[in-house]
Parts: sequence; structure tokens; C-alpha cells
Amino acid sequence: MVMRVSSWGRLNAEPHHVLPLNGVGHAPPPEDGQRVLPYGMGRSYGDVCLNPGGALWLTQGADHWLDFDGDTGLLTCQAGTLLADIQHLLAPAGWMLPVTPGTQFVTVGGAIANDVHGKNHHMAGSFGNHVRSLTLLRTDGRTIVCGPDRATDWFRATVGGLGLTGLITQATLQLRRVAGPWLTTETIAFDKLERFYALAAESEAEWEYTVSWIDCLDKRGRGLFLRANHCVAGARVPEHAPRKGHLAMPVTPPLSLVNAASLRAFNALYYHAHRLRAGPAISHYRPFFYPLDGIAHWNRMYGPRGFYQYQCVVPFEGGEQAIAALLAQIAGSGQGSFLAVLKTFGKLPSLGLLSFPTPGITLALDFPNRGHKTLHLFSQLDAIVSAAGGRIYPAKDARMPAHLFQSGYPHWEQLLPYRDPGISSAMSRRLMGS
Repeated sequence: MVMRVSSWGRLNAEPHHVLPLNGVGHAPPPEDGQRVLPYGMGRSYGDVCLNPGGALWLTQGADHWLDFDGDTGLLTCQAGTLLADIQHLLAPAGWMLPVTPGTQFVTVGGAIANDVHGKNHHMAGSFGNHVRSLTLLRTDGRTIVCGPDRATDWFRATVGGLGLTGLITQATLQLRRVAGPWLTTETIAFDKLERFYALAAESEAEWEYTVSWIDCLDKRGRGLFLRANHCVAGARVPEHAPRKGHLAMPVTPPLSLVNAASLRAFNALYYHAHRLRAGPAISHYRPFFYPLDGIAHWNRMYGPRGFYQYQCVVPFEGGEQAIAALLAQIAGSGQGSFLAVLKTFGKLPSLGLLSFPTPGITLALDFPNRGHKTLHLFSQLDAIVSAAGGRIYPAKDARMPAHLFQSGYPHWEQLLPYRDPGISSAMSRRLMGS
């Protein structure tokens, strides 16, 4: 069957042969000579999950739980399992994912292939740090079981390996013990970047989760710093979880709803409204970890041309100057979005050859697709990131030049011997040539 498939950025929809996996994880072979790519929920923003003219293995149907140990928190499941289902079913029982990205609508296989990170990188590292083993199916029919203490070379290639080493069919994850689904949180307004860095430094020892929303149009760098810990046993918490959001973007507007006028007004309103409500609170994990998941199809707000996300990390040394330069360039362009996130990564090393997190400061923003104007801005941002010795996040990327990828990921050539020759993606062809 041929379908037009796009990623979350909705920049384009290309025809793909789609091959659904069944509940036992059987992988139907693509047509002769056709290369294939595993595809989960399509929540990557760019072309890491796309294979135009080729085939996609749709993994959502292979979502069975195979084993869970309620004493140790070890969960073995198929790679199509949603993070949302793990959290929803196990948080009330006292177990949660130790690392989760900004959306819960991600498959376990996708989380491993992109080695996703969360708001607690300074304490827990990235997703791959908590994978105890995984099973990899190659297109030649060979099966490889690997982990941090077994076939470690294959494990390092597959974690953060962009789906290029084979089809992850199942994985064993180490969950973390919690008292329940509630967090104690604190929101602090700041009016300049220097204050953000001070808050990040003072929070890392006492707070597991830290992140900041930043006004990308404000020259001084005002924003809102959020930090949280899991509630302890016996803490006073609400009796019931909040209702799941029913908001949605029902249609795609003819033009992007994010523009210079709406952005400036929204950012000012958002900052001042939350500044007035700043302070301690109790929050369910869903609105804290996944604030946008309560709005279905929110990616439609950028209109029919879609949007890009630009996420980079720059080293701590020289990083404050680089972040200031990036924000000044963005503010001067009049582009950007109210979805602007600033946070720091800790020193716990990631396990994958191509894992994105590295010690430093990471900035992520959405940009409506304005064609050449947006791409010209990105080339200016690339120059700042490159000069600072930083890198771009492949899971969010749709246009990074190959030279920036290769300088930002110096181990990229070590991945090549582990690539599955039957697997390809639009991103791999753009960045690695095949």
C-alpha cells in the first residue's frame, strides 16, 4: 500500500510504501531492491523518520508488553509500545519512565533510536542510559541481542542510531520507583539570561527536573524557570488526576497563526500571566512533562507550509555568549515561536555514538516555514553553533548541512559498519550520502 507520509513538522508529505508490523513484530519484506525504514509515531520534526520513494515499517501495531517485574521495575515490551501507555498504566502503581521527552506519544523504539532526553538530564542522562537490552532485526533476517553489557558495540550504534542499524523489535527498560503521579513544582520568573544560568546552577543538586520557557523576542532574555521533584510518600496531593485535555486544532488554517504580531502579543501575555502565578504548586506529571499533548494536532497552527524546529546544544565554555548571539539573531529576524525552551545538560555521558545530549546549554525553538527567509536565518544560526563547537539535534532537524552534522558528531563514521544496507532514510542520504 502506498501512502503520503509526513513528519510532525508537516513540511511535506511524500509517497511511501507502508508495511504494517503485526502484533508479534513480524517484519514483512519490502519490494525487491527497495530500502525500508522503521516508523513509529512520526513525532520527529524533520526527515529522520521519512524514506521518500522507499518503504516504511509501521511499528505501532507491535506494542505488546512481554514482561513486567513489579519488584524491580524491569519492563520488557515490543518497540511499538507508547511511552504514554507505560506512564498511564504504571505511574499509579509507583513506577515511571526515568527519562521522558516533551511528548508521551513516542514509541519505545523511536525513543531509543533518537536517544531522547528529558527535563532531568543533569540527574538521569538520556533514554538509552536506562535500556538494559534490546533486540535488533536486520533486513537479512539476522537477530542481534545487545545491551550495555552485551554486544556493546551494536548497542552503542543503535542507541541514537537514527533507526539505521536495523528494526528494534523489543527492549527491556529499567523504570524508576515513585510515590505516584504527582510532582511538587516551582515556577520562577526571570528578566535576563544571567538569572536563568544562576537558577539552573542552584537547582541541579536539589531538583530533578529543570527547564525554562524563554521569550525569544525579548533582548534581555526574560523567561520562566520551572523545576520539580516527585512528591514523597504521604504528601498531600489531589485525589484525582486532571482530565485529559480535549482541545484541538480541527483544521489547518490557510496561513500560519504564528507571526510577528501574534508572537509578540502571546509572549508578553504568557510571561506576565505566569509571573503573577509563580511559586510552589502540586502538578500531575502530564501537564508538567507534556504541556502540548493536551492540544491535539497543535502542529496545524503553523499553516499548510508547516514548520521547522531548531534545537542545538553548545558547550558550557563560551556557551552563554553563543546562546545570547543565537537569541539576538532570532530576535533581529522577527521569526521564532512562543515554543522556545532553554535548559542545561549534565555531565552523565550518553551511550550512543550519535546521541545528541552533551554537557552544555540547549536551546529549542519552532519556526514557521517561510521558505528562503527561514533557511537563511538557520544558516546564520548554524555559523554560531559551529563556532561554539555545538551540534544540532537530528530528531528535530529537516535541513542541517552535512558538514555541521559531521563536525558535531565526530563518531559518525564509526556507525557506518553497523548500518543495515537494507535501511535508508531521507536524513541518512542527506547527511551521510546513502
